[in-house]
Amino acid sequence: MPYARRDDLTLHYEQAGRGDPPLVFVHGWCCDHSFFNPQFEHFQSSHAVTTFDLRGCGSSDRLEDGYDLPSLADDLAWLCGEIGVSRPVVIGHSLGAMIAIELAARHPSVPSAVIADDPGPINPPPEIRSIYEGFAMELEGPDGEAVRRAWVEDGVGPTADAEQRHRIVETMCSVPLSVAGAGIRGLVAWNGVAALALCTVPLLVLSSGPDESNDPARLLPFKPDLQVGMTVGAGHFHQLEVPEQVTPMIERFLEVAITD
Repeated sequence: MPYARRDDLTLHYEQAGRGDPPLVFVHGWCCDHSFFNPQFEHFQSSHAVTTFDLRGCGSSDRLEDGYDLPSLADDLAWLCGEIGVSRPVVIGHSLGAMIAIELAARHPSVPSAVIADDPGPINPPPEIRSIYEGFAMELEGPDGEAVRRAWVEDGVGPTADAEQRHRIVETMCSVPLSVAGAGIRGLVAWNGVAALALCTVPLLVLSSGPDESNDPARLLPFKPDLQVGMTVGAGHFHQLEVPEQVTPMIERFLEVAITD
């Protein structure tokens, strides 16, 4: 099980395959590297692929701080340099998608393109931001564990099978509550439209359904060359539920967007 160490932080990662452009998968809030397993396994026959556990998740260190989006993007930039991944296409899910966009804004020389897979709120209206602010406060309250579990169970959606649902829920609820709360605080504090406007590389936003915070009409003014896609018949974890839809869209984006 390979690890990379940076000061007091150790990050767990996995690599396989050969071929350009390299792909780096970034999981979402309270998840781990396995949440892109179908795509990691598929693309290793044609690309060098890397997946890892964010700080606080999976087998990486669970530190007390560093869960704001800029710090998580800095972790990713450092990891790519440390393990020799040059100009990858960064594919992030949920919070990981937000990290990928922030990476492109803060470290424009690192990614060659970004795929934001069912991202968290990039340009949320005030009422959506208030929901996340309230959620962060509830996570820090006496019923935080129950609040988190209810949020996660609702987020999985009704289309996942029982085994898939159980694995998702139990993995996400195993992360320390302090890490979960800090992650949501970081999400709320993130200036998504500023990061989006600084993203100069090709960007695909792949959604599992209509999402007011990420409606193309709210994003295109900041990133006019944005490409969008949407799956059908699956929930937020559609990369696990319907890889037969998600993976081909990633493949097509790689074909048409990557010219170097």
